[in-house]
Amino acid sequence: IRQSVGRTGICYDNSMAESFFATLKNERVHRTVYPTREHARRDIARYIELRYNTTRRHSALDYRTPQQVHDEYLKRQSAA
Repeated sequence: IRQSVGRTGICYDNSMAESFFATLKNERVHRTVYPTREHARRDIARYIELRYNTTRRHSALDYRTPQQVHDEYLKRQSAA
């Protein structure tokens, strides 16, 4: 983990994280009514693991899904 070096108010400092949370809120959270926090936690974790990581393509990842990048990383690690 690398610490952020940006200052408060710099719009590009956390742009990837902000983009992720905006997508999460628009595609899942604002469309769902959660009866409890625990239900919300489970639903959001399921969304991230089963939908976001496996189907969403990202320009920062050369238009690959997070799962594809992770699989390629593991493949390189096992080959080394």
